Amino acid sequence: MNIELRKLTLEDYADLKESMLQAYDSMGGSIWPKASIAKLLNIFPEGQVCIAVDNKVVACSLSIIVEYDEYGDRHTYKLITGDYSFSTHDANGDTLYGIEIFVHPDFRGLRLGRRLYEARKELCESLNLKSIIAGGRIPGYHTFSETLTPRQYIDKVKAKEIYDPTLTFQISNDFHVRKVLKNYLPGDKESKEFATLIEWNNIYYQGVDASARSAMTIRLGLVQWEMRLFPDMDVFYEQVEFFVDALSGYKSDFIMFPELFNTPLLQPYNHLPEIEAMRKLAEKTKEIVDRMHEYALSYNVNIITGSMPLLENGKLYNATYLCHRTGKIDEYRKIHITPNEQKYYGMIGGDKVQVFDTDCGKIGILICYDVEFPELSRIYADQGMQILFVPFLTDTQNGYTRVRHCAQARAIENECYVAIAGCVGNLPKVNNMDIQFAQSAVFTPSDFAFPTNAVKAEATPNTEMVLVVDVDLHLLDELHHYGTVKVLKDRRTDLYQTKLLK
Repeated sequence: MNIELRKLTLEDYADLKESMLQAYDSMGGSIWPKASIAKLLNIFPEGQVCIAVDNKVVACSLSIIVEYDEYGDRHTYKLITGDYSFSTHDANGDTLYGIEIFVHPDFRGLRLGRRLYEARKELCESLNLKSIIAGGRIPGYHTFSETLTPRQYIDKVKAKEIYDPTLTFQISNDFHVRKVLKNYLPGDKESKEFATLIEWNNIYYQGVDASARSAMTIRLGLVQWEMRLFPDMDVFYEQVEFFVDALSGYKSDFIMFPELFNTPLLQPYNHLPEIEAMRKLAEKTKEIVDRMHEYALSYNVNIITGSMPLLENGKLYNATYLCHRTGKIDEYRKIHITPNEQKYYGMIGGDKVQVFDTDCGKIGILICYDVEFPELSRIYADQGMQILFVPFLTDTQNGYTRVRHCAQARAIENECYVAIAGCVGNLPKVNNMDIQFAQSAVFTPSDFAFPTNAVKAEATPNTEMVLVVDVDLHLLDELHHYGTVKVLKDRRTDLYQTKLLK
């Protein structure tokens, strides 16, 4: 047996007609006339695909392109096909509309339908179309129509309590039911003239100005910062700008500094109690953020400033800033304050949790201890986060181990990338900042598209350096849809939920 998937030709019409008559025998042998097939081949030849077994066409997929918003979800088959004339085909449209797919009954069981669906998906991706949409028959519904509504029937098919020869197959091929259509295909007695509006989303769709998939590769630059004393602010800024310059030179999209990386500037206040010294350091925060903002603009890079003390209305926070290269500035305040921060500095936690939109996708920021609380990153994931940034500061290897392993867990359970950056070295003459331990890294989900240990890259421990890492956001999209496990989709939200209370 020789099976060949190829473009349909008009010379195939005799075989096509015979296969259609057999496939739709229960509907009175309804078939497309030769003139209709000829028109489809003329206006959109690549959209008409067939499978030949031993040179005889036994399965076929017919489609057109439409600007879907012109028709909406309440359309009929007659409307979407232009009264069967295909005048609705628009080469500049955004949706591949499936108008026909069938397999000769003698050849069912060879998974020919799956091949046709895969060919449609490849076509949708290659043409950069938003989705595939079609009206799907539910031929098993007539058996249950007296006891189940169409929606109840569909729900039972989705739950695999009922087998429907068409809908079960469509669901297994990653289509989802968008809506129930009424009077979609007059004469379809098996479906009681109901249909499912099914959809498959093209995760590679890039809009009308689409570029290659590589456009979704994001470069991260992490600064593993060595604690050192600075004689003045100019020397401090020289060191900061050195790293910004170096990482922007490697065309990084993001640069991240660690938590409280500016605490060497506490040295002049070492004679003060820790709580007063940290409040004095907070007086420099705005100046540092303003300088980072200038660097983000001049070096064309998004900068996560590392965290700094923020004094507001007499209250001290641990805050970080996202300086966009577009000029915008976002702020995040550490939610969970460690016992050490409370005891020595009197810090309190922030109360705003949100994902930030950037020119490189949606990101979340958590500061050190925050990453040990899985609820926050789960909320971020529900808001569409793709990359989680975690500036941290740990003095011992025990503390670092907590941050590292929690960050890895967050990457796996939320199907995202997690980048961590910390401080290294010793800092004499600054109270409560004696020693630091860090190994900055980028973690990934755990599946075949990612490293087997789910570590994209990691720095040398306890050495000042930069880490430059590329992450591919398309791999996350593929994981969400086709992963070995689908953690986010498989949550039992009927049983438990994680949500913000304010």
